[in-house]
Amino acid sequence: MVEPAINGTKNVVIAAAEAQVRRVVFTSSIGAVTMDPNREPDTIVDESFWSDLEFCKNTKNWYCYAKAMAEQAAWEVAKEKGVDLVVVNPVLVLGPLLQPILNASTIHILKYLNGSVKTYVNAVQAYVHVKDVALAHILVYETPTASGRYLCAESVLHRGDVVEILAKFFPEYPIPTK
Repeated sequence: MVEPAINGTKNVVIAAAEAQVRRVVFTSSIGAVTMDPNREPDTIVDESFWSDLEFCKNTKNWYCYAKAMAEQAAWEVAKEKGVDLVVVNPVLVLGPLLQPILNASTIHILKYLNGSVKTYVNAVQAYVHVKDVALAHILVYETPTASGRYLCAESVLHRGDVVEILAKFFPEYPIPTK
């Protein structure tokens, strides 16, 4: 997962430079931003934050590790090749799927519907609709002054609120109540 993410990212930025593309908009992830056990819980996270790569490796969180490494590689190659790079870091993305199989974001919701979890954690999660992520990409591409990284989030919900919403719409499913 890690090597293909890094190499694929580098190849895209190099190809963009060779084709003289004026701007590359790269989709990273909130996973490249928030994984840091040393950050205080009440810290407001912004685009300047990066996940702790050693923590990601030690916890075998290869998704976040790969996303952070790929984004860092994109920044390095873009600087080296003179490519105008802008990055969108979406939170957990929900909405219609393009592929015929479930992705990690959808599985996050499915686990509450299929009974595979009996309780929910006392935590919050940020969400964004896939159409808002697409719009964010268009906006940073078309806005000449856009630069750097952009967190892309619509709302933050406690897991209790999520299961409450699911129970309202899907009362026939074994949704956790605590």
